[in-house]
Amino acid sequence: MRIGTRADARVKVLIPRITAYHVKFSIDGKLRGGKVFVGVGIVRNVKNSEYPSVLLSMIDDAVREVRSKYSLDRLKDDPIIRYYRDFYWHELGIDPTKQRPAQEALLRRILRGEDLPRINPMVDIGNVASIKFLVPIGLYDIDSFGGKDLVIRYARDGEVFNPIGSPQRALTRNQIILSTVDGLILHVYPYRDSEITRIRPETRNVLIVTAGGVLESMKIGWLIPLNS
Repeated sequence: MRIGTRADARVKVLIPRITAYHVKFSIDGKLRGGKVFVGVGIVRNVKNSEYPSVLLSMIDDAVREVRSKYSLDRLKDDPIIRYYRDFYWHELGIDPTKQRPAQEALLRRILRGEDLPRINPMVDIGNVASIKFLVPIGLYDIDSFGGKDLVIRYARDGEVFNPIGSPQRALTRNQIILSTVDGLILHVYPYRDSEITRIRPETRNVLIVTAGGVLESMKIGWLIPLNS
């Protein structure tokens, strides 16, 4: 069983026309063979400055569900959480106990009794989906990168990235990134987003990228199916 769409170097995802944009999404051939699985979607003409009551209820329900379903001491044993930890170790060379996968970090925050962070409605919706389905979800302001074509690829040594909430940093060739074809980096896969393309209250058009994977023990691929 496979949910969503696996993309590799031979696949280009055409994102429906957004305002004046027509975006192509592709994955570099060096990442062929199951290293990268993504789901891509869009939301157009959002109103991202107010919280409707239904969203507040959705957030509360998701937090209650997580607290009833998981515990801090057993979270690491969930097969999907384990997959991402292994991916960090073996593919990215990152210790997942020091730089936790994004969805695990959110889950641990909630299981310690803290609230889900409130950033803005779109980001909060993404966080709810992330803790419910256990996948990292990246959200990007399409207008901020001009709707240019996108590619997932390995970084080049010294490429500059502007992470949210941290100083500018230089990347290395073992890091996987999402960038425009002319080099603007939106995301370090699958855990860090850019200050330049982040979602703001005034954002209107949103690109959604979920990072999935394959559980070898179950032979199941998963992605959240997204509709524009």
